[in-house]
Amino acid sequence: MDFISIIILGFIQGIAEFLPISSSAHLIIFRDLFGIGAGMDAHLALTFDLALHFGTLLAIGIYFFKDFINMISKGFTKGVKDDEGKILWYLVAGTVPAAIAGVLFEDVIENAIRNNYVIIALALAIMGIIIYCADKYSDNKKTIKKITIKDAIIIGCSQVLALIPGFSRSGTTIATGRVLGLNREDAAKFSFYLSAPVVAGALVLQLFKKATWTVIAGHIGTFILGILISFIVGLLCIKYLLKYLHNHNFKIFMIYRLILALIVLIMIGVA
Repeated sequence: MDFISIIILGFIQGIAEFLPISSSAHLIIFRDLFGIGAGMDAHLALTFDLALHFGTLLAIGIYFFKDFINMISKGFTKGVKDDEGKILWYLVAGTVPAAIAGVLFEDVIENAIRNNYVIIALALAIMGIIIYCADKYSDNKKTIKKITIKDAIIIGCSQVLALIPGFSRSGTTIATGRVLGLNREDAAKFSFYLSAPVVAGALVLQLFKKATWTVIAGHIGTFILGILISFIVGLLCIKYLLKYLHNHNFKIFMIYRLILALIVLIMIGVA
């Protein structure tokens, strides 16, 4: 893969992983329809995507480092009686549905849906409308400290949709959080917290495959650069998205999703 393509795909991952626009859909669209990084075989493409996700996982870990340390410390010493400690165990509960679905349906998603551009376009459009409506017609009062175990499990279950490119992990979880009454910033923050164990689990699962190490060994420079770009861009994106959501809604993301969905359908000759 050429240098420019690595930078572009790393930049896309860093932005699209946190904005509610679906990083997996963008990587597929830009690679397959726009030719950015084209020519990779399916396994290399998937492994490179996971490497980019590792970069954004690092961004989450660094940006929310103090939060995670407090959660772990208080989670084990004070348990669910503490506002921060309970979040640790709620994240564990919220991670289970996506983990189970990922193990059961990984091959189905990879073989039947990952490169179905009609499904991707529909997912982009549908989720764009859902997140806008969920935000517009929901309360804006509940903080992350008021979240319940039931809320965490429901938000966790919504992550299952994110296995389909176009829905977006952040999009589905933020929308669900808003429906449950979380304010915009805390809905986004809990979404980012919840993504960490899910992405980490997917990476570990992939690393158990012998073929993955062969791919990494043969493209180590490509992977390091991609991880670095997605990490830096991801850090900046988290910071500015949380600031943006303090005074803005999700209308711009709905419009962008609808436009991109239409472009995809036009490019494949459906629209």
